[in-house]
Amino acid sequence: MEVRQRLSACALLLLCMTLSTNGGNILVWYTEGSHWINMKPVLDTLVDRGHQVTVLVPSVSMYMKTNETSRLRYEPFNVSFTMDDMQEIFQKLLHFTIYEVEQMNTLQMFVGFINLMTKNLIMTLEYLDGVLKSETINKLKDGKYDLLLADPMYPGSDLTAEILGIPLVFSLRLTVGNNWERHCGQLPVPPSYVPAPLSKLTDSMSFLERLKNFLLYVVQDSMLAYYYWPKVDKYYSEVKGKPTSACETMSRTDIWLMRTYWDFEYPRPLLPNFKFVGGIHCRPAKPLPENMEDFVQSSGNNGIVVFSLGSMINNITTEKANMIASSLAQIPQKVLWRYRGAKPETLGTNTKIYDWIPQNDLLGHPKTRAFITHGGTNGVYEAIYHGVPMVGIPMFGDQPENLDRIKSKGAAVTVNFNAMKSDDLRDALKAVINDKSYKENAMRLSSIHHDRPMTPLEEAVFWIEFTLRNKGAKHLRVQAHQLTWYQYHSLDVLVFLLTVVLLLIVLLVKTCTFCLRRCCGKTGKRKTE
Repeated sequence: MEVRQRLSACALLLLCMTLSTNGGNILVWYTEGSHWINMKPVLDTLVDRGHQVTVLVPSVSMYMKTNETSRLRYEPFNVSFTMDDMQEIFQKLLHFTIYEVEQMNTLQMFVGFINLMTKNLIMTLEYLDGVLKSETINKLKDGKYDLLLADPMYPGSDLTAEILGIPLVFSLRLTVGNNWERHCGQLPVPPSYVPAPLSKLTDSMSFLERLKNFLLYVVQDSMLAYYYWPKVDKYYSEVKGKPTSACETMSRTDIWLMRTYWDFEYPRPLLPNFKFVGGIHCRPAKPLPENMEDFVQSSGNNGIVVFSLGSMINNITTEKANMIASSLAQIPQKVLWRYRGAKPETLGTNTKIYDWIPQNDLLGHPKTRAFITHGGTNGVYEAIYHGVPMVGIPMFGDQPENLDRIKSKGAAVTVNFNAMKSDDLRDALKAVINDKSYKENAMRLSSIHHDRPMTPLEEAVFWIEFTLRNKGAKHLRVQAHQLTWYQYHSLDVLVFLLTVVLLLIVLLVKTCTFCLRRCCGKTGKRKTE
């Protein structure tokens, strides 16, 4: 027995040495918020598999901390703005999308969004200064990295990967108008059945809806073409010292890991280097803390409702909090509400407020009946994973679209944050809890989510390691990257064919005219004779 134990220990040691030897040296681009939450499980798994993972971390960050205990390595870099500057822009964005948009006409909304996007872009390029216009880039060159993993939320990862001469893997949910995926990644997105982000449309559209969808793509593309790409192109050109297209640089990305899946997405065409890995962070539920478990068990057969508006919404007005608390007090379920504001005066005995809740573990609890959510991708996927129907209160960003998609699949009801009354939230909760179809549809989506050959986390890690092993994945990139826009749409071929047809028609007409003249001319001569 002792000999076997020694042999097992030696085998394990050899395996660890093999993993360490074959492991890659991976650089990770900085990101924020839910994007970082989604990236973290992938990084931890890569470390488990013997890779060395180094994360770029800015001196100003809400989520990424270099002093936290972790097996990850960190490469800090300095930025020229403060945390107050960062939070100010974020709060303006929140206020604009939550409170101001509904009071604006289309032109005002467009102008307001452009102003915010411009300010945000200035800050993101200042982030990039801290990497590319400092000593940091020399450290990265000395680091001998094998691959760069990035969420393109902040620009510059593609340019950095090109400077370092290493493959690039993207991990993302979506971009404005699918612009990066469509134009830079060459992902086919027919507007006839692929709804534009924020369109609130499904893949089954009437003529007017297809018209709206087409125009929305045009507007979103125009907005980026005039206010985003020129500024990024200019920055890239300054760094490279020659005219450089940011979109063309982004097009060299080897693998695009899309954080979505067919439980959430409408059917659409894909390319070989686009992989759907939605639900990377989802996992089986763990036991709850004892005091929380006691409260959950006290709900009896009525069960519980989990309520969270995400980590970004830390407070709401007193009036709104009282309205929500009053609504929750009218249902028989116990409610666990993540909320950091002052305790509402109308809070019922069935509701408990927490600064933080183990959301995934609560959603996986057998007594959970519904999930009140703002519609962030991470929370939506945790609800899908555990088969929990949702009441959506979308706030900003992609949240309205996320919830509209779940609503179209019959697993959610949505209410408007600004317009909702106490009865609206109460009725929405009663609907998803008492109408069995919502639970059945949520379980159907959960079944689709789980029915795949490997977990999304395993698939994401597989394609990162695939790119490492093959020193890139250029063999999966379509030839469309080498074509001009008119070649891609075969407009040159159509012009050639049309020209040929027109020439044949002209030739036919000329021939017929000539023959008629000859025939008519001979007939005329005979009559004259």
